[in-house]
Amino acid sequence: MRTSQQTTLRSAASLSGIGVHSGNPVSITLHPAEAHHGIAFLRTGLANDRLIQAHHAQVTATELCTVIGSRETGAVATIEHLMSALYGLGIDNCLVEIDGPEMPILDGSAAPFVAAIEAVGTTSCGTPRRFIKVLKTVRTEKGRAFAELRPFERGFHLDVEIDFESPVIGRSRKALTLTPAAYRREIARARTFGMMRDVERYWKAGFALGASLENTVAVGDGGVVNPEGLRYPDEFVRHKLLDAVGDLALAGLPILGAYQSYCGGHGLNVAVLTALFADRANYAIVEGASARREPVFAEFGVGLGTAVYAPEL
Repeated sequence: MRTSQQTTLRSAASLSGIGVHSGNPVSITLHPAEAHHGIAFLRTGLANDRLIQAHHAQVTATELCTVIGSRETGAVATIEHLMSALYGLGIDNCLVEIDGPEMPILDGSAAPFVAAIEAVGTTSCGTPRRFIKVLKTVRTEKGRAFAELRPFERGFHLDVEIDFESPVIGRSRKALTLTPAAYRREIARARTFGMMRDVERYWKAGFALGASLENTVAVGDGGVVNPEGLRYPDEFVRHKLLDAVGDLALAGLPILGAYQSYCGGHGLNVAVLTALFADRANYAIVEGASARREPVFAEFGVGLGTAVYAPEL
């Protein structure tokens, strides 16, 4: 959809599966939502249904997945793959109804979410899309790892590098400027992965109870265990990029800027958003112009932009 308007789904879409960490069955329905609704999760099956906005301030855990909301009153875990699909396809507004505490892992990638969204289609909300424009570089570090957001004038550019001791995974890097076409082609099908030697430790900690070769790329000492092999030669770094898109969607609005990480993960992705919003001088909120669209981000409908908020200078 080549538009500078906010978008939502044309109709509801439902999926079901198991949680990769809990192993429990779960069903979700993606509902259309009005302009400025954003992405929100509605936890059902509780004493009282709980609405949780998909926002970095709502993140309560980032170990092996991203969790929003309180575990005591109702949380939703492993939201990053759906958030990635919504951001990657340019969906601004959606209500995610979910009947359990963890999103379904499906095949371990964002592809099933993309297919469900594209099956029902998207529509304009009739309201200009807004963006967060990065004005100053912010950076977070943890040991040798880092994540950074910096100004970039032509859309949202991501540059992700991984460096694993395992020779099967090794060191690789992937960069792209995000558009729906690039997301579908380069990112959506990349699956989550894990080391076979870590499985018992994860189980004891209550993680990966639903992991299998149907939803995870299993890495052994001698290679990939899955009989079908990899979907991309560099599927590992592509999945890390997929996760980064999903975590950065928790900015609440699409980003105009550049993101770079080295050995990053959910914790650093959320931390760099926290750093960005810690100072209003770091960013402005702009509206996409309906005319004079720059070609590199025309598919997202991003024009030159009209500032609707800017820090006092």
